[in-house]
Amino acid sequence: MRLNIGLEGTSQPGEVSVAVQIVVVMTLLTLAPSIVLLMTSFTRIVIVLGFVRTALGTPSAPSNQIIVGLALFLTYFLMGPVVDRVQKEALNPYLEGKITSVEALDKASVPLRDFMLKQTRARDVEYFLELGGFGPTAVKDLPMRVVIPAFIISELQTAFQMGFLLFLPFLVIDFLVSSVLMALGMMMMPPTVVALPLKLLLFVLVDGWHLVVKSLVQSFAT
Repeated sequence: MRLNIGLEGTSQPGEVSVAVQIVVVMTLLTLAPSIVLLMTSFTRIVIVLGFVRTALGTPSAPSNQIIVGLALFLTYFLMGPVVDRVQKEALNPYLEGKITSVEALDKASVPLRDFMLKQTRARDVEYFLELGGFGPTAVKDLPMRVVIPAFIISELQTAFQMGFLLFLPFLVIDFLVSSVLMALGMMMMPPTVVALPLKLLLFVLVDGWHLVVKSLVQSFAT
């Protein structure tokens, strides 16, 4: 039995050589964490879940591993339609030999770009177009180097807006507890000792995790 590994160029027109394909694959594997973190719904989800933990006043419960794990599985759920489009429009035709690797990469970027643009504010796109020196550009012609940073900035803005709304009810509880303790003359009693169980009770009574996850999922449907 003999195994031959060659890096000869391809005979198909428009197809890149095997060596270049290997370099592209290795580059994609290197950038995979960044793609998952910054070009999907993961950014908004993990930030909002972190705000929930901070608003409750429990910095170690749930742990970082649970927060990141939940964010990853929610990302997997939300990005399912995008992955299906990539597989249907790019991966399957490439594996069947109907399109070249370059065409497959171009087609694979379309569903991801559509997803990002759907969640991106127009002003953020316009800002990076102006910053990059681009003129008026149609949506279908927007380069990824404009779409990606605009999407990240929009996701950060949306996540912090949701975090602000999450903090409001817990902030009211902190104010009430502090006022009651001062009125009773219990100056030495830390307000967090009394406020924490009340915040946990409120969160459990309103089924907080369900509401948070539901709000996150629905925020990507708009």
